[in-house]
Amino acid sequence: MPDLSTNCAGIRSPNPFWLASAPPTNSGAQVQRAFDAGWGGAVWKTLGQPIQNVSSRFGGNTIRGVQGAGFNNIELITDRPLEINFREIYETKKKYPKNAVVVSLMVDTKEEWRDIIKRSIDAGADGLELNFGCPHGMCERGMGSAVGQEPKVNREITSWAVEYSTVPVLVKLTPNVGDIVPHGMAAKRGGAHGVSLINTIKSIIGVDVDAFVPEPRVGSLSTNGGYCGPAVKPIALHMVAALAREEEFGIPISGIGGISNWRDAVEFMLLGSSSVQVCTEVMLRGYRVVGDMIEGLEEYMRKHGFERLDQLIGRAVPRYSEWGELDLNYETIAKIDAKKCIGCQACVTACMDGAHQCIHVDAQGKTRVPTIDESECVGCNLCKIVCPVPGCVEMVAVDNGFAPATWNQHVQDGAKLRPKKGAH
Repeated sequence: MPDLSTNCAGIRSPNPFWLASAPPTNSGAQVQRAFDAGWGGAVWKTLGQPIQNVSSRFGGNTIRGVQGAGFNNIELITDRPLEINFREIYETKKKYPKNAVVVSLMVDTKEEWRDIIKRSIDAGADGLELNFGCPHGMCERGMGSAVGQEPKVNREITSWAVEYSTVPVLVKLTPNVGDIVPHGMAAKRGGAHGVSLINTIKSIIGVDVDAFVPEPRVGSLSTNGGYCGPAVKPIALHMVAALAREEEFGIPISGIGGISNWRDAVEFMLLGSSSVQVCTEVMLRGYRVVGDMIEGLEEYMRKHGFERLDQLIGRAVPRYSEWGELDLNYETIAKIDAKKCIGCQACVTACMDGAHQCIHVDAQGKTRVPTIDESECVGCNLCKIVCPVPGCVEMVAVDNGFAPATWNQHVQDGAKLRPKKGAH
């Protein structure tokens, strides 16, 4: 049986699946139910000076039939008294000593940071997560992403937390920046033991076209909120990978953003995450989803011969390159399996209207299976993406007789590039 236990910045848990700081970790009763279901850790809903939240709070997008594929919230940090939160943290950690209990924090002054860190550790926190990412409500008060978007402030407050803490400190980074690397480096220079990312993306989920008010509505008004769910996974993967491949960074990462199943989790781990945090999928499906995640990860590890998580963490990072280092002479073309094709011709429409006009129908109408003009196919993948039948369209590498050559080599050394296609 593969060993799923993980050590993320000194925070140990029986598996890498943690609940993210959000409504599913709002109380001790919730976190304890989650641990019973199999979650390895939980990041407690952010503690600070309790606030008054609004009603309503959530909005969701249904994308191609997937409910909640994009999810938005305008909820803020805990609205429950700190004394109750600390008592429940203590009770939870005492009952589940092997599970990771990480406490998310967001306050303002140095004195407030010192006090809440001490109280969190006294309650039994295995680690702290500094919430420098909240993109609404708290940033207007000088906290959340207002800190995360300023490397100097990020570094300063991180240094306070590390000074006051006797347990590992993670910094939760905001994605609402042009380049994540300076912000991750600021956390490292402040002494952080690791980072977690991404927090939610500043957004408006939609507009009520009859009431003329953005969603979710609070009376006759609304505001921007934080976007999450499966739709943000590509953005999260990019930012995790950008830090993981930065040579000077070198501290652990807890990956967050659109993780819905074991495969998503593995993708984050292959790009450098030693733990993964989940929120939206739990809000939509419940704590039980972790069972499938654990089972899927175990099977994946067995299939590839991995005995421990550290054998797969970061394995894809060396394959993440700059565009100028890609082989411009590598060539693929699309191939259609006529036996699997159902004749929907979705690939024809996509190629004719959105790509390179190289997929054609039979002019005689004898078959609905399209044909591909390989001399014009550029291997763009669009036909494979729109095809509803798994394995019907495959991209096949071809030997064009040209040696590998990058754009950088072409510019610097005059390396020869293969002729362009699709130039008709």
